[in-house]
Formats: sequence, structure tokens, C-alpha cells
Amino acid sequence: MTQFKLFHTAEKAEAERLYATIEQLFEDDGFPVAITEIDEDRQIFEVSIYVEGEVAEVAARIDAAIGSGTFEWEELPDIDWVTHSLAGLKPVRAGRFFVHGSHDRDKITPDDIAIEIDAGQAFGTGHHGTTAGCLEMIEEIVESEHPTNALDLGTGSAVLAIAIAKLAPIPVLATDIDPVAVSVAAENIIKNGVAEHVVTATAEGFGHPIFRSYAPFDLIVANILANPLMELAPGIKQHLAPGGSIILSGILESQHDAVIVAYEAQGLTHQKTLHREGWVTIHMK
Repeated sequence: MTQFKLFHTAEKAEAERLYATIEQLFEDDGFPVAITEIDEDRQIFEVSIYVEGEVAEVAARIDAAIGSGTFEWEELPDIDWVTHSLAGLKPVRAGRFFVHGSHDRDKITPDDIAIEIDAGQAFGTGHHGTTAGCLEMIEEIVESEHPTNALDLGTGSAVLAIAIAKLAPIPVLATDIDPVAVSVAAENIIKNGVAEHVVTATAEGFGHPIFRSYAPFDLIVANILANPLMELAPGIKQHLAPGGSIILSGILESQHDAVIVAYEAQGLTHQKTLHREGWVTIHMK
């Protein structure tokens, strides 16, 4: 199938904004998205997304989201487009975590908690501000509260479940509504050596019987989107152990207060908010 790259160049701040928007827009499609510095002196970056065969549809979605004609596109030669995109996907540090692709194993240092996630069919490489914010919050809460049972709701690539298991050898349940994401998550869990602690399941909301087997949870992480998070507030509270913590993300700064109100209505209290690249990560207790 013909492969295409859609791309746009901009100064750093604008490129980072576009990258966050495009990654979130196509998070359920599994298209590799990259941001690459192309002019160090002028701080010019290229934001790109790689697709097969459906360039017109993708271009139309981008136009509708950020403005007509912003992204150009070109047909690519017959290459491995995932590998091609990974070349511009730099490793990410969030606290002690070092999230990297297989092509950057040589950059791991002895002090890193390394998590290997390649761009693929599930959201969560650590590059999006929501994922990085969750990683920072996970490190803080796991080390201060010592949870004994955790849930990663909407796990995507399982990067957050892996992070919890690497910090503490506790049971972690990782669920997603997308069976493809769950399959990718299971592969990543094995690759990162935490299969002994992390269990995956395809589940929508809290209707799956597996939740009854593992709840209540001392720590629940949900990096989804604001509206689903607000709808899930009663279920999340119901499955939270007394004194437990919730990490919420996938939330724009403009949605911050509404999410907090939804969880305060369940008797929870706001502890802290991290701001990163226009997104917020919220700690409720």
C-alpha cells in the first residue's frame, strides 16, 4: 500500500502545540507521529504523521482540527514507515523514567528506570504531555504512599502500568476498550520484564468481572479524555480503596476545573495538578 508523510514546519512552541494536537487527534488510529528539529540555530521543528493509503481522509481531519492547508504531504518510497518515524522519535525523561524506542537502548544510564515502547498501534510513547505528566505523578505517589494494588484504566501501550510495576512489585491491572491496544500492551509488558505483576484485559468501563477480582485499588491511573473521565467518576470512586489516590490525565488546561468538580462530587479532594504542554495531570485523593 502507498505510504505518505503529512508534515508541517514551525518554531518550537507552535510545533509542540501542533504535535500534541495531532497525537491526541489520532491516538486511536495508531499512526506514528513525530517531532524533529530541522534547524537548530533558528529552533525550527517538523511535525509529521505517517499513514498508509488514506492520506486524503487524514488530511481532511487535520484541516478540520487546525486549519485548512496547514500540513503538506508527500508520497514516501517503499520503506518501513514505523522505523522511519522512530528515527525522529527522541527518548523522553520524566522524573527517573526514561521512555525510549528500541533504537535508543544505548542511551540508557544506570540511574534510569527504562521503559521501552516503540511507536505502534497503541497510544502512549511518553512523548505526549499527558503521559509524561502521569509518569512524574506515578513516581511521586508510589514512593510516598506505597500502594499495594493498582489499576491503569485505558492502558494504551501499557507505559503507565509498566512504570508502576517497575517502581514497586505490586499487582497492576491494565485495561482498555480496544483489543488491539490490549494486545500491544501485553507485548510491551513482556518486553519490559514485568509480566509477573501486570495483568491485561479488554474491558469497557467497570462492567468486566475482572474488576471485582482485583478491586479495591490503592492507586488508579486514568489517562483518557476529560469527558469520559467525568462520566467514569462514580465507578472510579467505587473501586478506590480508602485512602487511595487517583491520577487523571488526558485533560486540557481549560477542562481542569470541570474534572475536579466531578470528582469532588464523589467525595474526593484535589491534591495537586501538574501542567505540561497545555495539558494537566490531576491527583485526587
